[in-house]
Amino acid sequence: MRTTHIGDLVQLTWLPNFFPVNCYLVVEETELTLIDAAMPFSVNGILSTAARLNKPITRIILTHAHGDHVGALDELKRRLPAAKVYISERDAALLRGDRSLRPDEPQTPIKGSVPNKLTTRPDVVLKDGNQVGSLQAISTPGHTPGSMSFMDSRSRAIIAGDAFQAFGRTAVAGTVVPFFPFPAMATWNKEQALASAIKLRELSPAVLAVGHGNLLTEPAGEMEQAIRKAQHSLGKGGR
Repeated sequence: MRTTHIGDLVQLTWLPNFFPVNCYLVVEETELTLIDAAMPFSVNGILSTAARLNKPITRIILTHAHGDHVGALDELKRRLPAAKVYISERDAALLRGDRSLRPDEPQTPIKGSVPNKLTTRPDVVLKDGNQVGSLQAISTPGHTPGSMSFMDSRSRAIIAGDAFQAFGRTAVAGTVVPFFPFPAMATWNKEQALASAIKLRELSPAVLAVGHGNLLTEPAGEMEQAIRKAQHSLGKGGR
């Protein structure tokens, strides 16, 4: 496992050169917020990093309910029973294994690995604009119907889940990167993913932290290039 620190954000990465899977610890004054739960084998790395930071994990926030973002959730909750689990109201259904679509949603099939054996249920369901510690929840559907991103109000770092990827090259969810196509293959709706990417770009993040790939500082140029590529592939032209 590799760790990368930028300010109050700690990125934990497994298999960084082959199939990078990231989760994040956000350092608050007296506690830690974990964003995403990575893979089942990630538990010890998460807990040992928290121990080195010498603060308790009190929150587990999930950007979305795909298996590589919730894999360690049950074991983490077993070892950290007081930690509250947060996910969007929409992806709480996916966390239960429910792939059904709602009538007002684009009727494109939900893709990717959706858990069917997790027993942990959220303590808090999130909506756009909710505040969790230093983090503001931002609704960014597309990769899944209820995907969310989180912006640290102190630093303008955005933890975006799979709304973007940064392995191989920076890309919007749904845009295929030839040597790492898996986030694109697991994306539910490309049009909504593009709209969410534009929404994040307009927030002018200082750091972009994604589920797969390195931390990006001053990411505006790379985000804009990725958005233009997605627009072109959808036949929407540039801005």
